[in-house]
Amino acid sequence: MKKFVVLMLVCFSLVASPVMAESQKIGYVDLQKALNLSIAGKEAKEKIKAKVQSYDGEVQERQEELKKLKDDLEKQAMLLSEEARNSKERDYQQKVKEYQRFTKDIQETLQQTDADFTRKILEDVLNVVQEVGKREGYALILEKTESSLVYADESIDISDMVIQAFDKQAK
Repeated sequence: MKKFVVLMLVCFSLVASPVMAESQKIGYVDLQKALNLSIAGKEAKEKIKAKVQSYDGEVQERQEELKKLKDDLEKQAMLLSEEARNSKERDYQQKVKEYQRFTKDIQETLQQTDADFTRKILEDVLNVVQEVGKREGYALILEKTESSLVYADESIDISDMVIQAFDKQAK
């Protein structure tokens, strides 16, 4: 009996869905495209790029300092006593650990900043998608990558419309 009811529901949905789909607007949006092409997304990329460049000088400086310390250690290794050599090696290893910690902290900071920008932009874009969906009468709007959209006709891609509305709202 249960199989019969399920079979009837499946048959009904197959018959009814084309009729229902014709009367409903369906679209999809590519959020990654919106992140990359919107004004806010481009500004966020520029801010991250500026942060990377600001850290770059200090990273280069520390790398050069480590290289100089290593070169000095190698040059003086034969001239120093074992105790002095061990002390210089410990100092060098400590500087290497500090450098690694520093670069890891920079990387984590940059990743967190990127995640914060992305989260904020996506929240705003999703609000715009909802507004566009209501205003344009869409019954369903999917996200291109998250919904595992394998194929969709490009005529239902509303990404550009969403980006334009988002940019207009951001101004």
